Amino acid sequence: IDIVYEDDDVMVINKKSGVVVHPAPGNYSGTLVNGLMYLSKDLSHVNGEFRPGIVHRIDKDTSGLLIVAKNDKAHRILAEELKEKKIKRKYIALVSGVINHDIGEIDAPIGRDPSDRKKMCVTSVNSKDAITHFRVLERYKNASLIECELETGRTHQIRVHMQYINHPVVGDDKYSFANTRKDTLGQMLHASKIQFIHPTTKKLVVVETKLPEYFLDILKEIENS
Repeated sequence: IDIVYEDDDVMVINKKSGVVVHPAPGNYSGTLVNGLMYLSKDLSHVNGEFRPGIVHRIDKDTSGLLIVAKNDKAHRILAEELKEKKIKRKYIALVSGVINHDIGEIDAPIGRDPSDRKKMCVTSVNSKDAITHFRVLERYKNASLIECELETGRTHQIRVHMQYINHPVVGDDKYSFANTRKDTLGQMLHASKIQFIHPTTKKLVVVETKLPEYFLDILKEIENS
């Protein structure tokens, strides 16, 4: 487990792609929570015994930063910050196709896909508001490197929204094109920056992390081609 920030109340973890955050039916071991419980007994219990410390989640095949609360007081304060949109999260994604405009906002409600209960989709039926802001960092021949900032935190939000505008995340076998590359260790999506008000000191905490090596290797390959 890569702990990039820690104090008496909070840890910020840099999760590897392929790691499930917490146990669930069919996947009770090898999760981030299993590792955290091995390392520390100081985890909040607000979310119950299967999700100790977990304030928010990122997908199994998304890498990057997430906050872990080490006590119940910190957890409740951070959960309220999340609800009030005071926690800021930025992601780096490689998406299919060339996005011509430099910045954009996707404001499209997300709900469960009626044809596949394991997927989400943009829909007006039983959905919640979802807003993603993005800017283009680099353009390649058939792809774009973008930075996304979440205004809301819906399940699979960036993946669903980028598919919605016909620029799905490269390597995403759930929402991408059928011919997406298979050597990406999951979708090319990395939670690169997170900032929050510390639950005790009330000071701003900003944590950033670099792209993982496999992500950088694929970018180099694309640049060279």
